[in-house]
Amino acid sequence: MKRQVSLRAVYRRLHRRYGPQHWWPGDTAFEVLVGAVLTQNAAWANVERAIGNLAVAGCLDARRIAEMPPAGLAELVRPSGYFNVKAGRLQNLCRWYLEKGGMDSLCRLPTDALRREILAVNGVGQETADDILLYAFARPVFVIDAYTRRIFSRLGLCRGDESYEALRHVFEHGLRGDAPLYNEYHALIVRHAKVACKRKPLCDSCCLVDVCAQVRNVP
Repeated sequence: MKRQVSLRAVYRRLHRRYGPQHWWPGDTAFEVLVGAVLTQNAAWANVERAIGNLAVAGCLDARRIAEMPPAGLAELVRPSGYFNVKAGRLQNLCRWYLEKGGMDSLCRLPTDALRREILAVNGVGQETADDILLYAFARPVFVIDAYTRRIFSRLGLCRGDESYEALRHVFEHGLRGDAPLYNEYHALIVRHAKVACKRKPLCDSCCLVDVCAQVRNVP
């Protein structure tokens, strides 16, 4: 029986296969905050359209978003889907951001304290909070998403039904990495899930097929 592959070994294979991903899409840390909310259940191309609408309207600004009529904001972010819900969540995040003194003030908080603050914002869940921590604040927090569960349960490195926190700690303990590593790893996971490890996997094009527990267990 083949030895179970390590998290580091998976990273090395993905990096050799796809190269650097240069994530997260966004020109500023604040734009990353906005994108993290809008990308919930949305393709990034649609999020870019919504962010473009905000920019063209001169509203890609925390105070402008916080003070906008909800209906007007919802119309601008319509391309991202669930636009009424996302408009409300985005306003909640921007009001929190302003109340806490903006990026300069928030950057001074330790990671655990900052994570608790972000999670306290109505409508922000664990994955969104960790997207913000990693990509806007460059904190060493591993983002867990559906792609991560899919790929690593197939590899036999997790069950796939663990709690978010349990699985996050598996990765952080196993990798003991820094923000740049977690940034690149998460981006590579997304790329691999879209290219090869789809819901119906394309095993012939997978750089992990020889260490995949799911493939080994097929009769």
